[in-house]
Amino acid sequence: MIAPGEWLGVLGGGQLGRMFCMAAQTLGYRVCVLDPSRDSPAGAVAERQLRAEYSDASALAKLAGLCQGVTTEFENVPAQSLRQLANQCVVSPRADAVAVAQDRLLEKRYALDCGLEVAPHLRIANARDLEGAAEHGAALLPGVLKSARLGYDGKGQVRVAAAGGLRPAWESLGGVECVLEQWLAIEREVSVVVCRCLDGSSATFPVAENEHRGGILASSIVPARIAPALAARAQAAAATIAERLDYVGVLCVEFFVLHDARLLVNEMAPRPHNSGHYTIDACVTSQFEQQVRALAGLAPGDVSLLAPAVMLNLLGELWFDAGRPRLPNFEAVLRVPGAALHLYGKREARRGRKMGHVTITGDSPALALARAHEVCEVLGLAPPR
Repeated sequence: MIAPGEWLGVLGGGQLGRMFCMAAQTLGYRVCVLDPSRDSPAGAVAERQLRAEYSDASALAKLAGLCQGVTTEFENVPAQSLRQLANQCVVSPRADAVAVAQDRLLEKRYALDCGLEVAPHLRIANARDLEGAAEHGAALLPGVLKSARLGYDGKGQVRVAAAGGLRPAWESLGGVECVLEQWLAIEREVSVVVCRCLDGSSATFPVAENEHRGGILASSIVPARIAPALAARAQAAAATIAERLDYVGVLCVEFFVLHDARLLVNEMAPRPHNSGHYTIDACVTSQFEQQVRALAGLAPGDVSLLAPAVMLNLLGELWFDAGRPRLPNFEAVLRVPGAALHLYGKREARRGRKMGHVTITGDSPALALARAHEVCEVLGLAPPR
């Protein structure tokens, strides 16, 4: 066990790192952030920040020399950096597990190995594969061409309606290794956050129902509006993936729910997830405290849902009115019963940039949703469907 009072490290200075810092400090730990940015959200609240690239060997050695354990707030951190750190301190999650989640093709293969379903897809590694896909991949069209690595928030993917659009789509993604995935008619998207600790014990949060707009998460509703048996299957699937990966830390698994109640693994994130932000205000233990617990060798916390919740993302668009900067009406948001505002301390608002979120709780799912609609009206957001 890493005792309170010791140093924990986090690779990445974004909002997930910021919330990890706050959870760690609540439990009595000190935190050092490694991030190249001068004004990182996590660096603003951590006891210390090392300004360096994630592959900087000297900075990694310094971080490992200070900290008893190190985690990461985003999946695209170089796996080799995690391996270097693991030679000197505890690292959670491990590099090999992160490497699976960094690659969409490996993710799908791993889910299949776990006995789970994924969307029909085809690997496109080069121009020859592209030609084969145009000739034999008609069954996957219309589809989505996704870069195998480094895609998030709708980036690195292009809709393809017919075979003639494959080459332009592939070239627009830089001609990198991709996966062509069939476009499916889905009923809804859901996600499960699971925490697995070093001794193999785990805890799985309630299932969140997610709505995306423009490839970016707009809202999460908890509990998800699906049958209890289907929710239990999603939780069991996420726990299976974590166990088979010998994963230590917080893992999010996203699923497609089809109209026939089939459950398909979409993607996994080896870290706390945007759809799990509701846990800060609506659960006994947040996903960020779970991340601290797993890293420090503690048991996972109670994941009971204290109240139904709706989480709304706040993107940079809210800070502009007719093209001019403005401050959203947060004072009115805070007047809504059950509303908890979280801002990430980012100095510059940009369109599509995650600036914060609001979690709204209520005694019933209907009340939480009604209050969320009230917040949306105040801010000018499209309400959750």
